[in-house]
Amino acid sequence: MDIIPNFAVFEGGDGSGTTTQLSTLSERFKNIKNPAFFPTFEPTDGLIGKVIRAALKKEIPLKPETLALLFAADRNEHLHGPDGILERANRGELVVSDRYVLSSLVYQGIECGGELPYSLNSRFPAPELLIFLDVEPETALRRVKDRTSSEIYDYLEFQTLVREKYLSSLEMYRGAGVRVEVIDASKNVQEVADHVWSILCQMPIFNQ
Repeated sequence: MDIIPNFAVFEGGDGSGTTTQLSTLSERFKNIKNPAFFPTFEPTDGLIGKVIRAALKKEIPLKPETLALLFAADRNEHLHGPDGILERANRGELVVSDRYVLSSLVYQGIECGGELPYSLNSRFPAPELLIFLDVEPETALRRVKDRTSSEIYDYLEFQTLVREKYLSSLEMYRGAGVRVEVIDASKNVQEVADHVWSILCQMPIFNQ
């Protein structure tokens, strides 16, 4: 498994706080000049990503296999497109993404079985750092209830499977040389953010 230096990823189930932590991190970087920071997310805000988000919000019905294909296509553009993950990381920016390959292996793996998501994503390189925000599904779903709209995966049985699959997948990344950190995301936002920051600061890019 190839690894992208200067690239970190937040992973976790719905309601684990990946989006909140990326936003909090972005605020912190407003006062930091080095390293250059690029926050990003999947699905992206590109054309393919917008179709995915519409499907997740139940606005358009798509087969699970179609969704898996769309996620991979969106990721390919995110990674290889102009000013994408690879280009930015290779020129010395710290790129942090809210979700990446492991989300597909987990979510689409549950819906489609492991073979299709793995085949679609096997060629994508891994991040240097993977931060898994771990929280009990019951707690996470209580947070999700505060959102203005629900998504197709926002129910307890599915999110319980999501957490189990994430936890069972982390060793694969460790074995491939990815630095994997697990954070207790049931704590308050600032406590989690401080833990995230202490982990990120250990990346080599901060010492260049």
